[in-house]
This record gives sequence, C-alpha cells and structure tokens, in this order.
Amino acid sequence: MLENIVDYFTDAGVEVYLILLVLVLLEAVLSADNAIALAAIAKSVEDPKSQRQALNIGLVGAYILRIALIFAATWVIKYWQFELLGAMYLLWLVFNYFYSSQDRDDDHRALGFKSVWQIIPTIAITDLAFSLDSVTSAIAITEDTWLIVAGGTIGIVILRFLAGLFIRWLQEYTYLEDAGFITVGFVGLRLLLKVWLPDYLIPEWVTIAVVAIFFTWGFSKKELVESDDSE
Repeated sequence: MLENIVDYFTDAGVEVYLILLVLVLLEAVLSADNAIALAAIAKSVEDPKSQRQALNIGLVGAYILRIALIFAATWVIKYWQFELLGAMYLLWLVFNYFYSSQDRDDDHRALGFKSVWQIIPTIAITDLAFSLDSVTSAIAITEDTWLIVAGGTIGIVILRFLAGLFIRWLQEYTYLEDAGFITVGFVGLRLLLKVWLPDYLIPEWVTIAVVAIFFTWGFSKKELVESDDSE
C-alpha cells in the first residue's frame, strides 16, 4: 500500500511541485526590495485610490512584460546589453530617490512622479528590470518554461500584496524607504557586476543576507504618531 502511494506521487511529479515551491519562495524573498520600490513609486500620489489604481494597472503591464521576458529568456541572456540597461535603470532610480529631493523643504525624500499615468509605466519597467535578475535565477533552477511562468505569476500576486503593505509601512517606519532603495542599488550593482564579470556571480544567499540586514535596520525605528488632544 505504501509503495503504491510513493509510486503514485512519483508518477504525479512531486519534484515538480517542490521546484515550484522553491521558485515561489525565491520570488517572495527577492520581491521585498522590488515591492518597496513599487510602493514608493505609487506613493508619489497621495490619494489611496490612485495608488491602488497605479499598482493594479502597472502590475498588469509588469506581468505581460515578465511573461514576455520568460519566453525570450534564452535569447535575452545572450546579450549583456539588457542587463546593463536594467542595472543602469535601477541605479538611476536610486540616484533619483536620494538626490532629486534636495531642494524640498521637508526631510522626506521622494521620487518626484506626479500623475498616475506617469507612475503606471514606471512600475512596469521597474519590475522588468528586477525580473532580469529573478528570471536568470529561476532558469538556473529549472529549464521548464511553464514552471517559471507559474512561479512568475504567483510572484506578481505576492508582489501586489507586499507593495500594498509597504505603502502603509513606509508611513510608519523612519528608515524603511531608505533601506529599500539601498537594496535596490545593491541589485543594480549585482546586475552591473554580471556584465563586467560574467563568470563571477554573487550567490543568492548573499543577496538574501544583504536584504535581511537592511530591512532589519529599516524596521528598527517606528514613527511617533501624535495624538490629537483637541477632541
């Protein structure tokens, strides 16, 4: 009886589900800095309804671009120019965040996007830049395209959930946005290193450790919410 059950699950391809689980976990871990970047972009407009609209439409576009990248991955990875463009875009995003708001009167940094329709394509392009790294990691695990598509689909759902949470958390934690963009810069440098030294790749565990360290710092200080004594 037991042997029949084992044979059944072997025939059913349990290994496939394990690979899918690994891909989903990889997407979830590597989506943290992506989600905080998307949340910061969406937060450029103050209206919560507009923020949700920008995230929803932007991530639909991001999903289409991500699926296109997955099917073209074997072609894309032959050309280092794509990774160079992705790296330069992410580093530009970090530079824009840390230096574009120097003339602002307050101490809060911002990316400077003004309208929903400016934000939507930025969300899609930002996810595409991150996907250059995550899709490469997925291909290293499996060459089954449908598994990578399934992992990417679940990853987009996770990304939407995380981005929604981060929009709220960015208001609550003092260092979280800075920490997120530092890790975005790290991903950009990681892509740049792959272009310069294709035989040398920073291990995934190093990336995860860096993200964990900076996010621990990001959640280390919570904003004090002043109570309204006039009521």
